[in-house]
Amino acid sequence: MTAGAAKGDASSPKSIPEGDYEKGKKIYKYRCAQCHTINSKRSLAGPTLHGLMGRMSGTAPGYVYSPANKHLGVVWTRETLFDYLADPRKYIPGTKMFFVGLKKPEDRADVIKYMEVEGAKPPTS
Repeated sequence: MTAGAAKGDASSPKSIPEGDYEKGKKIYKYRCAQCHTINSKRSLAGPTLHGLMGRMSGTAPGYVYSPANKHLGVVWTRETLFDYLADPRKYIPGTKMFFVGLKKPEDRADVIKYMEVEGAKPPTS
């Protein structure tokens, strides 16, 4: 596990803001949807985010992950996503994801709220 991943594990609980679904929907649309689906099990340039919460890193079926993602060994939770979305390339050195992150904590909380709700719905395809 990387040093970045260790910060977000269950041994270091932190208070993550609840987030706003509607704000998160807008952030997702403009910052995430170009590469990720959330209402489908189909992957695009990035893996599907459907069912992300509680999933082990690097395990979405049908997506070819970097070795760094496959071997990270992190379960995606509000806390791990909050840390990851701040700076994905720092959290997972060697990731294929070309995203600089969401620097504002409230933006991260909002998009996490959206992903929690939408990713738990039955997939459309």
